[in-house]
Amino acid sequence: MGDGLVFARSLGRLAAVLRPGAPAAAAVVQAPPGTGKTTLVPPLVANLLAPAGGGLRNPRVVVTQPRRVAARSAARRLAFLDGRGQEGTGQEGSGQEGTGPDGGSLGGRVGYTVRGERRAGPETLVEFVTPGILVRRLLADPGLEGTDAVVLDEVHERGLETDLLLGMLSEVRQLRGDLTLVAMSATLDAPRFASLLGAGGTGPAPVVDCPSALHPLEVRWAPAATPRLDGRGVSRAFLDHVADTAAAAHAEALATDPCTDALVFVPGAREVSHVAARLRDRGRSRPEGGAEVLELHGQVAPDLQDRAVSGRGPGGRPRIIVSTALAESSLTVPGVRLVVDSGLAREPRRDTARGMTGLVTVSCSRASAEQRAGRAARQGPGTVIRCYDQKGFAAAPAHPTPEIAAADLTGAALVLACWGAPGGEGLALPDAPPPAALADAVRTLQDLGALDSSGRATDLGRTLSRIPADPRLARALLDGAVLLKDSVLLDSSAQPESAARPGGPGQEGRRAAAEVVAMVSTDLRAPGADLTRLLAGLRSGKDPAARRWREETRRLEGLAREQVPGTVPPGEPAGPVPAAEAPGFVVALAFPERVAHRVADGTYLLASGTRAGLPAGSALAGYEWLAVAEVSRAQGRDAAGTGAVIRAAAPLGAETAEAAAGHLLTGRVEARFDAGRVTARRERRLGAIVLSSTPVRPSVAEGREAVARALAAGGLGIIGWSPAADALRRRMALVRRELGAPWPDVSESALLARLGEWLAPEMEKLAAGAAAGGIDLAEPLRRLLPWPEASRFGELAPERLQVPSGSWVRVDYPDVDDAGRPVVAVKLQECFGWAETPRLAAGRVPVLFHLLSPAGRPLAVTDDLASFWSGPYAQVRAEMRGRYPKHPWPEDPWTAPATAKTKNRM
Repeated sequence: MGDGLVFARSLGRLAAVLRPGAPAAAAVVQAPPGTGKTTLVPPLVANLLAPAGGGLRNPRVVVTQPRRVAARSAARRLAFLDGRGQEGTGQEGSGQEGTGPDGGSLGGRVGYTVRGERRAGPETLVEFVTPGILVRRLLADPGLEGTDAVVLDEVHERGLETDLLLGMLSEVRQLRGDLTLVAMSATLDAPRFASLLGAGGTGPAPVVDCPSALHPLEVRWAPAATPRLDGRGVSRAFLDHVADTAAAAHAEALATDPCTDALVFVPGAREVSHVAARLRDRGRSRPEGGAEVLELHGQVAPDLQDRAVSGRGPGGRPRIIVSTALAESSLTVPGVRLVVDSGLAREPRRDTARGMTGLVTVSCSRASAEQRAGRAARQGPGTVIRCYDQKGFAAAPAHPTPEIAAADLTGAALVLACWGAPGGEGLALPDAPPPAALADAVRTLQDLGALDSSGRATDLGRTLSRIPADPRLARALLDGAVLLKDSVLLDSSAQPESAARPGGPGQEGRRAAAEVVAMVSTDLRAPGADLTRLLAGLRSGKDPAARRWREETRRLEGLAREQVPGTVPPGEPAGPVPAAEAPGFVVALAFPERVAHRVADGTYLLASGTRAGLPAGSALAGYEWLAVAEVSRAQGRDAAGTGAVIRAAAPLGAETAEAAAGHLLTGRVEARFDAGRVTARRERRLGAIVLSSTPVRPSVAEGREAVARALAAGGLGIIGWSPAADALRRRMALVRRELGAPWPDVSESALLARLGEWLAPEMEKLAAGAAAGGIDLAEPLRRLLPWPEASRFGELAPERLQVPSGSWVRVDYPDVDDAGRPVVAVKLQECFGWAETPRLAAGRVPVLFHLLSPAGRPLAVTDDLASFWSGPYAQVRAEMRGRYPKHPWPEDPWTAPATAKTKNRM
């Protein structure tokens, strides 16, 4: 099997680490893509675990692959090589199909299990599965009895379920010393994974590495003239540039090597379809028909996925495979010598403020870019063309964001709770879940009834964990099966073939719920965000994904029949749900906080409080109520100025919306303190959506709460500081700053914290309907002055100071939060003979004098009057006596009488 595979040179070291009796039953394999680790490690482990001289039971090695197409492809390849090794090379067939008389038969010694499909049996030694399959097996059988080894492939991708498996399997290994555990990574994170696998006191697991298998690789840069992203996502102009670049480069490569195939990376299914369509249009203009263009992404049917990752075969046309990141590291696509990379990826991101999680388009990491480029040099010299510049490459993040740090954690939180490690407590995870996202997930699960108040899984939670869907959709499947049992569905001609099968009571409800959950939980794109239209296409069979959807529907329908539904929500509909509203009803059961109502500007307000717009031209635009399955951040025309766009939704009626989200219904008097007065309305709400609103007279208690809320949100400024209150507060702040307790803290936060001590009577007046304009805060502030110290307050911080002329001049105190000094602004002539500067706050703070001209303009600023008369005064006198001859400017200010009058009046 190892002929031509670089990792064959590392098999001896790995065998020494994992052989029976070796100190470690775990290892980390670090090997670049294309070295053959996925092909060679599983059979090596199976051989090492096989009982000598035969035994009662063959070993079972389970290998995880992050994607279904990768699991099927790896199983098919290994089955072929295994069969060829047993039977020789003279067998018929290409060796890639895995059925019939080719290399080996899938389901024999090699098999796979992915969602909705299983090709494995009792004789299977190596079984490839997706991480989700293994997670559910562990929850059903925590000891993983019957499995002798687990190989976690592509752990560097940091998928959420793979991260969970690392922690869960590390615990299983502590209980089962006979379980062999191998983690395989293509990057330099191997020491980190080695520590995780060695958790439990055994030290880090051994690391077996392997040199790169890459051949020479030429890197070219071909940035587009236009930006890659616009207000609606990836721009069409950029996608056209990627397609044109790929077509030209492939034609150039074929002139040198007719066996060259190309692999084009774009971020999502929509972009794959656009680029593939443009490539096909270009190919039609060629006399020879051009290259065969294949699409590879999660929505493509399994047989077409398998065709894309297989070799072209003898005499086949040159191929261009347009793919998402699905082909980045989990698969080897034979014949690829040219890679064209858009440099974009789609990653989950959580918008905490809006409570949304969805896929967003970002620049791919440098590690991902290198993985993509390496696809061109796995089987010989290759070329990568990056459709962006070197500056963009250097600015990209070094590694992809781990999914646990950015995704919705509802499903993961349920898995952890069912495992007995709520929140991941005590589990050796590569990264701890973010506390805020985890708290949101726990609240959601508690609302579903899946977790109890302590965060432990309930019986319903364990039931939901057995359904391969988001827990909210799993709950909607069970409740929808009950609540839709009497609903009128479409006629039988529009139903999938499962409709012809007898199902007993409730069959119609189960089918309707299963159809919607299968549609929403699968990566299908709703045209114009319209799930009803998508469902009609799936039911008719015209949609390319119809076959896969029907299979998933049958599977979910069977699960709904087997499980015992949880408690039906209190908003059970009064009668049958109309057929047109059944899809929306199931979506609303899953995501009640996303029930949305159309508002005046044509956008939609979700029950959660988020506002969102529909895609331009969506057929849903006229509906008053929608059940939203997906909403994500967006800019530009689609977002309608809201910053969020609805990606998938179905229409609802008002009664159906209230029934589905009945627990969000509230009816209460909402009092507000606005424009200086308390007003109130009796409101009936569905979450943030106001269903009805009538003005009423608030009670004093309601008014009191409204005033308290307004003060907490807007501060005391909503009542207003009169000049007297402001001056008093400044004086109190200075004394507090200099002398401390018992003088009160009059900062905004301190005053708000003590409202009941000083403002209670005025708050009662406001609550009873008084206007804020009639409230002066000066007298309430005086209530805070301590007794008996308050008797000295006027001395410590006087409102006015008497100057030598006899005038009483106002003291300007600094702002409450300012560390400045009190200021007295007075005409210079009124201070003649004043030698000692006054000091306030028990002599701690000297007054700062602004000495003014007869016209009131500042001539000097000083806190040392004696120094001023002895020095700078002479210069001021020389400059001012000619300008103001009617006012006294004596040579000796010490003996001159202080006055506010002119010479004549004196």
